[in-house]
Amino acid sequence: MKNFYMGIDVGSVSTNIVILDEENNIVWKKYLRTQGKPIDILKEGLKEVRKELGDIDIKGVGTTGSGRQLAGLILGADVVKNEITCHAVSALDFMPDIKTIIEIGGQDSKIIIIRDGIVVDFAMNTVCAAGTGSFLDRQAFRLGVGIEQFGKLALKSDNPVRIAGRCAVFAESDMIHKQQLGHNQEDIIWGLSQALVRNYLNNVGKGKEILGPIAFQGGVAANEGIKRAFEDTLKQEVFIPKYFDVMGAVGVGLLAKAEVKKKKATSFKGLNISNIDYKVKGMECNDCANLCEVIEIQEGNNILARYGDKCGKWTNSIKDSSKLA
Repeated sequence: MKNFYMGIDVGSVSTNIVILDEENNIVWKKYLRTQGKPIDILKEGLKEVRKELGDIDIKGVGTTGSGRQLAGLILGADVVKNEITCHAVSALDFMPDIKTIIEIGGQDSKIIIIRDGIVVDFAMNTVCAAGTGSFLDRQAFRLGVGIEQFGKLALKSDNPVRIAGRCAVFAESDMIHKQQLGHNQEDIIWGLSQALVRNYLNNVGKGKEILGPIAFQGGVAANEGIKRAFEDTLKQEVFIPKYFDVMGAVGVGLLAKAEVKKKKATSFKGLNISNIDYKVKGMECNDCANLCEVIEIQEGNNILARYGDKCGKWTNSIKDSSKLA
């Protein structure tokens, strides 16, 4: 029976699941909208694995993303890693001499600087919407254009219109003004693409030495216009991995495989956990001035874990709380 490894990236917008084989080939992947219900969507994803692949032998599991600790507890993950590490690992597997990673998702964006296979610097933007995929989605909707066609239309522009891209609100009002002046849709879209790239480089990329080879990851990498705008601005080629949209999950899947090879066993609880009832309850601890919000995870009638306290009182009250590290 073949061995497989699973990587799961639980974010605020999407939950991505990939299955890798022993040769690091991706044999299955799934993109699911998190919809503010990470546990329910995680269980749905595991059911999809069983439905489409059967009861495969998963030898290792890793989790990443903003919901990585929660997912790691429920799954019994072998590794729980941050997104920076996971994107770097997957990019290096794609191109070992990579030096810069541009990652733009629906709600945030990142830049990762790599030298000699090691992450030496990074930055994240989780505040300004003008540098994210949601900004493009909103403008595409306003223009009456499907986001899938957005990039192709941008490349048809002969006379790009400059759009103020420092802020999403200003960019939107400037775009409306350009529409009212009668500019072509293609020119406005190309201007928006350039505005997003300027915003990214002026915020996330500010002060960073952006050297090639450059990998472009995240959902926005599907947009041909953004790729071209980066190449025009940086004056060098930008490479897009085959599985650009799930690179975080790929990276943590690779890390899980390495961890299991080292410890010779997996902590994964099995695909059947999709049938278990999990509950999340929040409570405020009043024992000191910190007033910590403690999160409690219940697995059936048992308390699986508690976390969120600064002193460790509630975390340490659970036997297997070490999985939160």
